[in-house]
Amino acid sequence: MRKLWIATALLLGACAGTPDDPLVWSDDLVRTLPRENGELVEVARFSRTPPGAALAPWEPWFVRPGNVATEYRVVQQDGTTVLEADAQEGGSGLSRKIRIDPRQHPVLEFRWRVVAEPGGKMEVASAASPLARLSLAFHGDVGKLDFEDRTKLRLAMLLTAHGLPYASLLYVWRLDVPAETVIRSPYTDRVRSIVVESGTRRVGEWVTVRRNVVEDYRRAFGEEPDDIVSIGLMTDPGDDYSRRRGYYGDITFRRGP
Repeated sequence: MRKLWIATALLLGACAGTPDDPLVWSDDLVRTLPRENGELVEVARFSRTPPGAALAPWEPWFVRPGNVATEYRVVQQDGTTVLEADAQEGGSGLSRKIRIDPRQHPVLEFRWRVVAEPGGKMEVASAASPLARLSLAFHGDVGKLDFEDRTKLRLAMLLTAHGLPYASLLYVWRLDVPAETVIRSPYTDRVRSIVVESGTRRVGEWVTVRRNVVEDYRRAFGEEPDDIVSIGLMTDPGDDYSRRRGYYGDITFRRGP
């Protein structure tokens, strides 16, 4: 009976969304949250956060309900404070809602560090799972999507707590894929990843990443981006469920040249 009800809802609602029945969770956000302004948008200033402080406005985010959460906390390291992610099993992310026009602030800057666990088999254990992720969620016009994509958005609204954004672009650290590779999600065409760090050569080091989000979005999706509506971070265990630890520094957006 439940499967029949879901199928009926999909057929009735997959073709379009309305303000009262949206296909993406960001509809209400773009109506109520103003865009960030100024030369610099500070998404995360962990360097100004006392160790052990609350992480608000960052909130937990789970890929699978019931997963054991990754432990995120602000710690002192290398003379500053950063966000530590300790994933021992299950895995979860952190996200914060924020509205940024990437055409006004296209330059994303952040830094991260992945550490090798003593006795760990990082090269074997992480063939497909990124060592670290930073994700951008985008708003957009769902009317431009085909029937299959709208159906998947409708299904996500029905079966998950919040549904999906119009599109997600992930910056990932992979072991087995060359840098600058664009990876399509096997589950939905609305999620693409760009490999910005590859291999183990810089494991243990702080790595600074600077990207032009508009150019990356065009390359990944073949269209112009709408507003960014959420930023996410995620460290999860290895493919063999081995423990992983990573660190994230400040995250900012700047105006373009």
